[in-house]
Amino acid sequence: MSLSIYGEKLNSRLLIGTALYPSPDIMKQAILASGSQVVTLSLKRQNPQEQSGQQIWQYIQDIVKQTNGFLLPNTAGCKTAKEAFTLAQMSRELFQTSWLKLEVIGDDYNLQPDPFELLKATEMLIKDGFNVLPYCTDDLVLCQRLYDLGCEVIMPWASPIGTGKGLMNPYNLETLRQRLPKATLILDAGIGKPSDACLAMEMGYDGILLNSAVALADNPVLMASAFANALTSGEQAYQAGLMQQRQTAHPSTPTLDTPFWHQS
Repeated sequence: MSLSIYGEKLNSRLLIGTALYPSPDIMKQAILASGSQVVTLSLKRQNPQEQSGQQIWQYIQDIVKQTNGFLLPNTAGCKTAKEAFTLAQMSRELFQTSWLKLEVIGDDYNLQPDPFELLKATEMLIKDGFNVLPYCTDDLVLCQRLYDLGCEVIMPWASPIGTGKGLMNPYNLETLRQRLPKATLILDAGIGKPSDACLAMEMGYDGILLNSAVALADNPVLMASAFANALTSGEQAYQAGLMQQRQTAHPSTPTLDTPFWHQS
């Protein structure tokens, strides 16, 4: 089934970043191998007013066109709502998109989002016409507040950015899925291996956004393909319905009262 983000239908449930790759060519090959139609990039690391990142931005935009996809600018590195709001307005002018991955960081050690500034920035941006995809922790109350503000898409972390530790708190993530059934939930940050992504999809998550797990792999292109396969597998498992776990063993091949052709 397709993924819907603010009314746009996507064939892939994998969203992918553009940082840390060994080269621009490997980045391009990995993005194409992933099948992703949403590519995210940061404006904070360049100076938009001086157009210092224009060459790489154009390169990324060309890749996005090749996938018939969408660009998702992000506010990585921002620490206040005001800073994020200003950068968001620049990104909309530069890339002609109202989509925004909102990041407002509150701690430099684990890059945890600041929930207070994040809510403030979200409210400001939605009032200004942005389609906000907020990066946040797996806190239920925070995610509920973001949804109530008008965020159709919410992106909780699996674990801190770039750690590769996978799903640190499955209980919280499952709770989010159960309590926000109508929200589009995309797991963002901390994914380390394809099995992490598969587990999230088995929980019923709508998609995965990642970067480091592909970019820092020994073979980013092959890893991108592996993640694409993992998401498909996890989604199919969720749609099929997982068996209920039991406390005690249960024979899979009982012989009592079964037809003789089922008996050994």
